[in-house]
Amino acid sequence: MFQAIIKRLVGALPALFGVIVVTFILTRALPGDPAAYFAGPAGSQEAIEEVRAKLGLDRSLPEQFVLYLRDLARGDWGNSLTTGQPVLTELAERLPASLELTLVGLVLAVIIAIPLGVLAATRPGSWIDHLCRGITTAGVSLPTFFTGLLLAYVFYFLLGWAPSPLGRLDPYTTAPDFVTGFYLIDSLLAGDGETFVAAASQLALPAITLALFVLAPLARMTRASMLGVLSADFIRTARASGLHPFKVLFTYAFRNALLPVLTTLGMVFSFLLGSNVLVEKVFAWPGIGSFAIEALVASDYAPVQGFVLAMALLYVLLNLLIDVAYGLVDPRARLEA
Repeated sequence: MFQAIIKRLVGALPALFGVIVVTFILTRALPGDPAAYFAGPAGSQEAIEEVRAKLGLDRSLPEQFVLYLRDLARGDWGNSLTTGQPVLTELAERLPASLELTLVGLVLAVIIAIPLGVLAATRPGSWIDHLCRGITTAGVSLPTFFTGLLLAYVFYFLLGWAPSPLGRLDPYTTAPDFVTGFYLIDSLLAGDGETFVAAASQLALPAITLALFVLAPLARMTRASMLGVLSADFIRTARASGLHPFKVLFTYAFRNALLPVLTTLGMVFSFLLGSNVLVEKVFAWPGIGSFAIEALVASDYAPVQGFVLAMALLYVLLNLLIDVAYGLVDPRARLEA
């Protein structure tokens, strides 16, 4: 398994290099001139050319790319022109916010989707099966920004149950001391229950928005996988042998049906990391998605390139974790590896 992990990491290097090349080309192909943007509307042509020279945009594309690779090899991801800070620093400060939102939304979706899919598969045609189909259809049909705006309108504006959708904490609450960057974990480590409740309240609506979106594919895959396994010969043999229904369902059926669910879980998680940009904008969440959108509007190349590269690295690590989880769930996967 260790050798398989090393091979996967080495095999991911060409893909990462391809991501770097494509991102570099696409950012230069985007409309807009960062030199003109930062020179201001009153900037003269001489001022624009001076800014372009300072940014290195007066060089040829191959030369810019070689310099970019040289900086990456040194661990320098460039500086953000909009904030004046190194891109790596900005991403490190904002990544915990995006990961916390994504993980909490994913956990909520798993808690609801997997039991719902199992119940729908064991009772096909029942009301729980129709409920599962209805929820999955609604989850796929409703875009995240619409769901987020609807939840904010109902629970904040109409009912007043939720706090204002403006960031990770309300203005009157102090952020906990930085340990992991996850406010829920850091507030628990500090023993600050008030900050934990405030952070959880701010996190509730955006996490539910993401959970409703990813609940659909997880519940649908769980239901389909369980239906396929429950009709297998070894399940009929286990039932005919007089085994307890609970043991047949979870020890034999659910474990064999878990591999497709893990695959879907990995795909959904990697998709959420890049697609929670709209949720972050709706709820003013200070994550890397909103940071990348602001940089894209300003034609700030370095943050956009850093965001895509960070997502590619997380995607590689996520696929690696999914492969390891395969080996833990099914010993045959370890043998094949």
